Amino acid sequence: MSRGGARSEADGPERKCIVTGESRPKPGLIRFVVGPEGEIVPDVAGKLPGRGIYVSSDRAALETAARGKLFQRAARRPVTVPGDLAGLVEGLILRRVIDSLSMARKAGQAVTGLEKVKEWLVGGKAVVLIQASDGSAREKARLRAPEGGYVSCLTGREIGLAFGRERAIHAALAAGGLGRRVVDEAARLAGLREGVGSGQDGGDAALKD
Repeated sequence: MSRGGARSEADGPERKCIVTGESRPKPGLIRFVVGPEGEIVPDVAGKLPGRGIYVSSDRAALETAARGKLFQRAARRPVTVPGDLAGLVEGLILRRVIDSLSMARKAGQAVTGLEKVKEWLVGGKAVVLIQASDGSAREKARLRAPEGGYVSCLTGREIGLAFGRERAIHAALAAGGLGRRVVDEAARLAGLREGVGSGQDGGDAALKD
């Protein structure tokens, strides 16, 4: 389990990353297809038609793939790669995390706010704790993550968007398919954000619920 996102790569079909050459389950990879004009298109939902090209959900891997001719080699044809591919993919994955968390909230599988989250943790209902990357270390230390996992790759503003708030520092997920989707997408997002300064804890003056 990482601090950025609790990994949940269930057994299933594996694909090989064109950068590392390693095979791994699909949840840890980003799928790409070649569009009609020969452009590389991120398929973060894994549903677009065409032969899939896979890259590990890792910023360094995506940047390596974009710089070299790895996409062209994998596609076996000339292709064009969007500028700032890693940033584009990060934005798409972030949208999926926020949307999934919002759906979990509407389904009663997610809550926010210190007291509500604490109640779920104490009662054993929470299986995953989510805390803002820019929240204060002192504030976040008030809650202890359950064995199910810990997600910390979202900012307070991003968590807030999922709950219809300006900001939020704590959230919790109950068991269920929507919660699992949040964890899987957050794991991919964490890999894209490692080393870019977006996941650092804030000081004592940072967010509070």
